[in-house]
Amino acid sequence: MQGKRKIMISEESESLGREIAQSMEMVEVIYAPKDGVKMLERIRETSPDLVILNVFLPRLDGVGIMQASRRSERGEPPAFIMVSDFDSPILKREMMSAGAQAYFTKPVTAGSLAAKARKILKMKEMGNEDMLTAGKNSDDIEVRVTEILHQIGVPAHIKGYHYLRDAIMKSVNNPDIINAVTKQLYPSVAKRFETTSSRVERAIRHAIEVAWDRGDVDILNSYFGYTIHNSRGKPTNSEFVAMISDNLRLQLKNAS
Repeated sequence: MQGKRKIMISEESESLGREIAQSMEMVEVIYAPKDGVKMLERIRETSPDLVILNVFLPRLDGVGIMQASRRSERGEPPAFIMVSDFDSPILKREMMSAGAQAYFTKPVTAGSLAAKARKILKMKEMGNEDMLTAGKNSDDIEVRVTEILHQIGVPAHIKGYHYLRDAIMKSVNNPDIINAVTKQLYPSVAKRFETTSSRVERAIRHAIEVAWDRGDVDILNSYFGYTIHNSRGKPTNSEFVAMISDNLRLQLKNAS
C-alpha cells in the first residue's frame, strides 16, 4: 500500500475511530462533524478512501452524501460504510442500492468495522473491479442478467435458468471465480439452492443446450459469434458464464 489510507468517521465516534486505527496498519483516521453538509465539505477537502457514517444526519443524509461524492470531479469517490440505529432490510437495501459497500446496525464493534474496512481498502488497492459493481443496484444487475437470458432463449421455468442467473451474477462480482468453476462456482450456487454441484453443472448444461436449439441466431451470434461460426459447437458452461458476465461488466463500466 502506498502511504496511509484515510478513513473518515464522525466526531461523535472518536473513541470508535481510535479503536479502528489501533486495529489497522497504515491508516489515518479523519474526523468530521455530525452534519451532512459539513461532512461532505470535509470529504471534498481531505479525499478519504473510506467514509463510515450514519444513515441519517442533519441537513444531508447518507444517500445525499454518496450521490454528491460521486458527482464530484475531484478524483475517485470514497467507499462508504453505512451505520444505522434501525435493523431494517428495506433501509439496508436502499443504502446498498445507493452505493454503500456495507451496512451495519448499531451497536457495532470497532473490530467488525475494521474487518470490513480492510476488505474494502484492499479491493481499492488492488484495483479489484468488485468496486465497479459494489455501487450498483444489485436488483438492476439481476434485471440485466434476466433480460440477457431471455434474449438468448433460456426458458425461465427450468432449474438451469436460475442456476445460470446466479452463476453469472457471482461471476460479475468476482471474475476470478470463473477460473474455479468446479471448486467454487458450482458449490456456491449449489449451496444457495440447497442442491449438489453435479446437479448444478448438469442443469446449466441443459439450459445452454435448450437455448442453442431454440434461441435467436442473431442474438446468439452477438454473444458467441466465434463459437457458432466454427465447428466447436455450443460453448462450455464456463465459457457461457464468462462471456455473459464479461459483456455485462463492460456495460456496467461504460455506464459508470
